[in-house]
Amino acid sequence: MSNNVLLIDPLVRGAPLGNKKDVRALSFLRAPWRIALDFALPPRCCGCGAIVDEVHTFCIDCWRTIEFIQGGCVQCGLPLANTDIEHCAACLAKPPRIDRTRAAVTYDEITRGLVLRLKYGRKVGLAKTMAHYMAPLLPRDAGDVTLVPVPLHRRRIWQRGFNQSGLIAHELSKRTGLAVEHALVRTKRTPPLKGMSRKQRRRAVAGAFRARESANLRGRTVVLVDDVLTTGSTAEGCARALLRAGAERVEFVSWARVVRPAHMDG
Repeated sequence: MSNNVLLIDPLVRGAPLGNKKDVRALSFLRAPWRIALDFALPPRCCGCGAIVDEVHTFCIDCWRTIEFIQGGCVQCGLPLANTDIEHCAACLAKPPRIDRTRAAVTYDEITRGLVLRLKYGRKVGLAKTMAHYMAPLLPRDAGDVTLVPVPLHRRRIWQRGFNQSGLIAHELSKRTGLAVEHALVRTKRTPPLKGMSRKQRRRAVAGAFRARESANLRGRTVVLVDDVLTTGSTAEGCARALLRAGAERVEFVSWARVVRPAHMDG
């Protein structure tokens, strides 16, 4: 049997290609098709839909309104304006279980829109956009690192059809080469957290997560992946289960972070 690779292309469907000459020929044929497609479907701003130069980017007007998070508390990542201190007061008073928390942007009108369109509008391509900005936040030179998406309850999966955190984690894996392991299970369906105090949220998620028996986490650095960080109660609940399962270190990365309580959705 030939070792040729079968490439499926809209113009040359099912043509077996086995040498560089054939590949160059196909690339020549595909070029006009790609130009036509880019003309008909140009890249759009992820915030407002205006035409932009590249995919997964924002127009100038949206870019100016987005607050990209830089610096902050070295542990929880909370933005610390006009100060040189490394740890926020909360982390000094009671260090969290999560060793390092990072988010790409603050949760506001535009960044919230991406989250809602991904979760409820089924615009799954936005997971790739979020991963584009989250990838630089992942740990470097941290040894054995595994990405673990924050799980949804099975009923929520049935209703939505996918876990947005899982989609983002797999896009991060494509960009970084880090492995993804669905190591956590959500054992109970928690009520909507909107309107709850921090203490009420902690109670609501208590015991809601456990590690799968098949999870291989011992001695590893685990990076929890989610779309939004609100009070951190869900992340802490996940971290508790991961540490019990043998993880050496737990970090957290998300697309957006609620900095202003009025923006909490739950």
